[in-house]
Amino acid sequence: MDVHIVASAAPLLGWAVHGGILARRLASARRDPLTGLHTRAGWTARAEHLIRRHSRAAVLLVDLDHFKTLNDTHGHAAGDAALVETADRLRAWCGRDNLAGRLGGDEFVAVIRDLATVDLDALTASLHRPLRYDGVSLPLAASVGACAIADLSMPCLPDALAAADAAMYAVKGRGRRGSRSSR
Repeated sequence: MDVHIVASAAPLLGWAVHGGILARRLASARRDPLTGLHTRAGWTARAEHLIRRHSRAAVLLVDLDHFKTLNDTHGHAAGDAALVETADRLRAWCGRDNLAGRLGGDEFVAVIRDLATVDLDALTASLHRPLRYDGVSLPLAASVGACAIADLSMPCLPDALAAADAAMYAVKGRGRRGSRSSR
């Protein structure tokens, strides 16, 4: 084998390995290690794409209710179990055509392609089912706010998130049971 070929191939091999390592790190940085959902960065890029392509899209903001109390009463492992279960339920409700993510803490987000084709009440009901943990039934509850992209004067993700956040806080203000659209 020619020494010059080996000498020139070695750095290329090193860069290929390094590139693979960086690609894996970037992919893992875009997934929440606890829930497996997209992180804010990973979700945002995909959500913006869906919003541009689907004029009937909507953004949802989900916030667990009484999460601090659950953590303080049953421990952080129970809190983690509640976060994982919430993520699983949101992911299942979103299905393959929509996108779920975790913003951080007990806040989750989703973008759906067509608000008219989903049942927000079914999502809320799912998020309010108790969680079996360590032989105990833990209460779960969440407030859900939604914003249809078509309702915005400028269809952009930051405005949709702000409107979904306002709708979610309106739910919290009226006793935390349900979902609300920004309409």
